[in-house]
Amino acid sequence: MKSRLQVQELVYGSLLAALAILIPTVFKGWLQVYIPPFSATLGSHVPTMLAMFISPWVATLVGIGSAFGFFVTLGPVVAIRAAVHIIFGVIGAKLFRNGKKSWVVLALTAVPHALGEALVVIPLGFDLYQAFIVVGVGTILHHSVDSVIALALKGSLAKAGLPLNELISAEN
Repeated sequence: MKSRLQVQELVYGSLLAALAILIPTVFKGWLQVYIPPFSATLGSHVPTMLAMFISPWVATLVGIGSAFGFFVTLGPVVAIRAAVHIIFGVIGAKLFRNGKKSWVVLALTAVPHALGEALVVIPLGFDLYQAFIVVGVGTILHHSVDSVIALALKGSLAKAGLPLNELISAEN
Protein backbone atom coordinates (compact mmCIF):
# COMPACT_ATOMS: atom_id res chain seq x y z
CA MET A 1 0.00 0.00 0.00
CA LYS A 2 2.80 2.38 0.92
CA SER A 3 4.61 1.94 -2.43
CA ARG A 4 1.38 2.61 -4.40
CA LEU A 5 0.99 5.87 -2.49
CA GLN A 6 4.61 6.79 -3.18
CA VAL A 7 4.09 6.17 -6.90
CA GLN A 8 0.92 8.30 -6.85
CA GLU A 9 2.78 11.09 -5.06
CA LEU A 10 5.60 10.89 -7.61
CA VAL A 11 3.13 11.08 -10.51
CA TYR A 12 1.21 14.00 -8.99
CA GLY A 13 4.46 15.74 -8.07
CA SER A 14 5.89 15.26 -11.55
CA LEU A 15 2.76 16.63 -13.21
CA LEU A 16 2.67 19.62 -10.88
CA ALA A 17 6.43 20.22 -11.35
CA ALA A 18 5.90 20.16 -15.12
CA LEU A 19 3.15 22.77 -14.72
CA ALA A 20 5.43 24.84 -12.49
CA ILE A 21 8.00 24.86 -15.29
CA LEU A 22 5.47 25.48 -18.07
CA ILE A 23 3.57 28.36 -16.46
CA PRO A 24 6.42 30.91 -16.54
CA THR A 25 7.58 29.58 -19.91
CA VAL A 26 4.25 29.62 -21.72
CA PHE A 27 2.60 32.58 -20.01
CA LYS A 28 5.62 34.89 -19.97
CA GLY A 29 4.45 38.27 -21.13
CA TRP A 30 0.69 37.90 -21.22
CA LEU A 31 -0.13 36.61 -17.72
CA GLN A 32 2.73 38.53 -16.22
CA VAL A 33 2.52 41.68 -14.14
CA TYR A 34 5.67 43.77 -14.06
CA ILE A 35 6.07 46.66 -11.62
CA PRO A 36 9.82 47.20 -11.45
CA PRO A 37 11.57 45.61 -9.72
CA PHE A 38 8.69 43.20 -9.03
CA SER A 39 7.29 40.69 -11.47
CA ALA A 40 4.50 38.18 -11.02
CA THR A 41 3.19 35.51 -13.36
CA LEU A 42 -0.42 34.81 -12.46
CA GLY A 43 -1.02 31.17 -11.61
CA SER A 44 2.65 30.41 -10.97
CA HIS A 45 2.09 29.56 -7.28
CA VAL A 46 -0.82 27.24 -7.99
CA PRO A 47 1.25 24.06 -8.61
CA THR A 48 3.14 24.58 -5.33
CA MET A 49 -0.08 25.33 -3.48
CA LEU A 50 -1.71 22.15 -4.79
CA ALA A 51 1.44 20.18 -3.92
CA MET A 52 1.09 21.33 -0.30
CA PHE A 53 -2.09 19.27 -0.08
CA ILE A 54 -0.18 16.11 -1.07
CA SER A 55 3.06 16.02 0.93
CA PRO A 56 6.14 18.01 1.94
CA TRP A 57 8.39 16.17 -0.51
CA VAL A 58 5.97 16.80 -3.39
CA ALA A 59 5.92 20.49 -2.41
CA THR A 60 9.73 20.44 -2.49
CA LEU A 61 9.81 18.81 -5.93
CA VAL A 62 7.34 21.33 -7.33
CA GLY A 63 9.21 24.26 -5.75
CA ILE A 64 12.40 23.10 -7.47
CA GLY A 65 10.51 22.88 -10.76
CA SER A 66 9.18 26.39 -10.26
CA ALA A 67 12.67 27.79 -9.61
CA PHE A 68 13.96 26.03 -12.73
CA GLY A 69 11.11 27.34 -14.88
CA PHE A 70 11.74 30.91 -13.78
CA PHE A 71 15.50 30.53 -14.19
CA VAL A 72 15.04 29.47 -17.80
CA THR A 73 12.55 32.24 -18.64
CA LEU A 74 13.32 35.23 -16.42
CA GLY A 75 16.81 34.64 -15.06
CA PRO A 76 18.51 34.11 -11.72
CA VAL A 77 16.89 36.88 -9.63
CA VAL A 78 13.36 35.63 -10.24
CA ALA A 79 14.57 32.03 -9.92
CA ILE A 80 16.00 32.77 -6.47
CA ARG A 81 12.67 34.30 -5.48
CA ALA A 82 10.87 31.24 -6.90
CA ALA A 83 13.10 28.96 -4.81
CA VAL A 84 11.19 30.35 -1.81
CA HIS A 85 8.29 28.20 -3.12
CA ILE A 86 10.17 25.23 -1.66
CA ILE A 87 10.10 26.77 1.81
CA PHE A 88 6.51 27.99 1.88
CA GLY A 89 5.39 24.76 0.19
CA VAL A 90 6.94 22.57 2.88
CA ILE A 91 5.54 24.80 5.63
CA GLY A 92 2.09 24.58 4.05
CA ALA A 93 2.30 20.81 3.60
CA LYS A 94 3.19 20.35 7.27
CA LEU A 95 0.35 22.65 8.36
CA PHE A 96 -2.07 20.69 6.18
CA ARG A 97 -0.82 17.37 7.59
CA ASN A 98 -1.43 18.79 11.07
CA GLY A 99 -5.11 19.22 10.25
CA LYS A 100 -5.34 22.87 9.18
CA LYS A 101 -8.01 23.63 6.60
CA SER A 102 -6.87 24.39 3.07
CA TRP A 103 -7.77 28.07 3.16
CA VAL A 104 -6.05 28.50 6.54
CA VAL A 105 -2.89 26.88 5.18
CA LEU A 106 -2.87 29.23 2.22
CA ALA A 107 -3.48 32.25 4.43
CA LEU A 108 -0.76 31.28 6.91
CA THR A 109 1.84 30.64 4.21
CA ALA A 110 1.43 34.11 2.68
CA VAL A 111 3.66 35.69 5.32
CA PRO A 112 6.68 33.34 5.08
CA HIS A 113 6.30 33.42 1.30
CA ALA A 114 6.38 37.23 1.11
CA LEU A 115 9.06 37.57 3.78
CA GLY A 116 11.23 34.97 2.05
CA GLU A 117 10.97 36.65 -1.34
CA ALA A 118 11.72 40.05 0.22
CA LEU A 119 14.76 38.78 2.11
CA VAL A 120 16.37 36.95 -0.81
CA VAL A 121 16.45 40.07 -3.00
CA ILE A 122 18.25 42.29 -0.46
CA PRO A 123 21.69 40.74 -1.16
CA LEU A 124 20.94 41.17 -4.87
CA GLY A 125 20.94 44.97 -4.54
CA PHE A 126 17.31 45.75 -3.74
CA ASP A 127 16.83 48.47 -1.14
CA LEU A 128 14.47 47.95 1.82
CA TYR A 129 11.56 49.72 0.10
CA GLN A 130 11.93 47.62 -3.05
CA ALA A 131 12.36 44.42 -1.05
CA PHE A 132 9.64 44.74 1.58
CA ILE A 133 7.07 47.04 -0.01
CA VAL A 134 7.30 46.29 -3.71
CA VAL A 135 8.34 42.61 -3.59
CA GLY A 136 6.85 41.71 -0.17
CA VAL A 137 3.46 43.34 -0.59
CA GLY A 138 3.37 42.33 -4.26
CA THR A 139 4.00 38.73 -3.24
CA ILE A 140 1.18 38.79 -0.68
CA LEU A 141 -1.23 40.10 -3.32
CA HIS A 142 -0.01 37.54 -5.88
CA HIS A 143 -0.18 34.74 -3.28
CA SER A 144 -3.78 35.75 -2.49
CA VAL A 145 -4.92 35.64 -6.11
CA ASP A 146 -3.21 32.31 -6.71
CA SER A 147 -4.73 30.93 -3.48
CA VAL A 148 -8.22 31.55 -4.84
CA ILE A 149 -7.27 29.76 -8.08
CA ALA A 150 -5.69 26.85 -6.14
CA LEU A 151 -8.75 26.41 -3.92
CA ALA A 152 -11.05 26.43 -6.95
CA LEU A 153 -8.88 23.83 -8.70
CA LYS A 154 -8.63 21.68 -5.57
CA GLY A 155 -12.42 21.69 -5.30
CA SER A 156 -12.83 20.89 -9.00
CA LEU A 157 -10.34 18.02 -8.76
CA ALA A 158 -12.21 16.61 -5.77
CA LYS A 159 -15.54 16.78 -7.65
CA ALA A 160 -13.88 15.02 -10.59
CA GLY A 161 -12.86 12.19 -8.27
CA LEU A 162 -9.22 13.16 -7.72
CA PRO A 163 -9.00 14.56 -4.18
CA LEU A 164 -5.36 15.49 -3.54
CA ASN A 165 -5.67 14.96 0.19
CA GLU A 166 -6.79 11.36 -0.38
CA LEU A 167 -3.10 10.42 -0.32
CA ILE A 168 -2.73 11.82 3.18
CA SER A 169 -5.90 10.13 4.45
CA ALA A 170 -4.77 6.75 3.10
CA GLU A 171 -1.32 7.19 4.61
CA ASN A 172 -2.53 7.79 8.18
